[in-house]
Amino acid sequence: MAEENVPRARRILREIHPSTWEHPADRAALAALRRLPGFDEVLKKVFGLFGEKPIRLAFQANAVRVSEKQFPDIWERYLEVLETLDSPRYDLFISQTPLVNAGAYGMDKPFIVLNSGAVRLLDNEELTYLIGHELGHILSGHVLYRTMTVLLLQLATLGFPIVGLAARAVLMALLEWSRKAELSSDRAGLLAVQNPEATLRSFMKLAGGGRPEENDLNEFLRQADEYRQSGDVADIVFKVLNLLGTTHPFHVLRAAEIRDWIEAGEYDRILRGEYRRRSDNDIPYGEDLAEAARAYRDEASDVMKQFGDAIREARDRFAEGFRRQ
Repeated sequence: MAEENVPRARRILREIHPSTWEHPADRAALAALRRLPGFDEVLKKVFGLFGEKPIRLAFQANAVRVSEKQFPDIWERYLEVLETLDSPRYDLFISQTPLVNAGAYGMDKPFIVLNSGAVRLLDNEELTYLIGHELGHILSGHVLYRTMTVLLLQLATLGFPIVGLAARAVLMALLEWSRKAELSSDRAGLLAVQNPEATLRSFMKLAGGGRPEENDLNEFLRQADEYRQSGDVADIVFKVLNLLGTTHPFHVLRAAEIRDWIEAGEYDRILRGEYRRRSDNDIPYGEDLAEAARAYRDEASDVMKQFGDAIREARDRFAEGFRRQ
């Protein structure tokens, strides 16, 4: 595309603190997860079975480490992302997997894996967003719990005896948190690429693939707005059920969330240098918790309002039908 050849004036976000991009619902879900009965016990059992080295081998055995000599173009993109988010360097791998996806995993030594399907589908700017997204997971401290989620999902699929009732409850809580954590890392990815349109296009391609001439971003965003609009009770129930067992929110919702964040002015404010720094000692944690609680309260209130509106509509339709008889 034409924009590929246009130099981008990047803002280097010196000492940016991960809390700058973290979604309040992410922090609220993580706090709830850590308070879940049996969580620590399940965490110890899962990682007691594997450990750091086997986990790294499991994810990296069928992958190529990116470097100056292997996938050098991607390596240059990665170095740019590291500089933009002022981040330490972590291992980056590419795995021969057609599924368009990526992941950040590990315990003491986090690493990133890009699926070859994503590398082939996404253009340079979109790939920069994806790398920044995964780096955001590492910088926000998500990787331990994301790795645990993947392992529990695999154990549950295999019917492994460790996945009892307590572990299943932990897994459901992990999945709920994981979907919220994606919203945080979407913001990190946007800050890494500093190209809102490329970020939104990434969601469109992750959702349906396709070549540039086959897609229309405005149509995709309209689809996101349609999905978020109130429906009847059945629609709301199916929306909830569709997310059960998934690690990511629907791509249309991720696009809508990041667009809301941009339109609220938060993205521009950060690029102006108005963000928390790692050297700050006065990060208002209590204020963060209050914001997180408000996010969950508002989300729950919105769902209940949709239920109420749908029930009232169903009641009115029933009454109207009864009057006509």
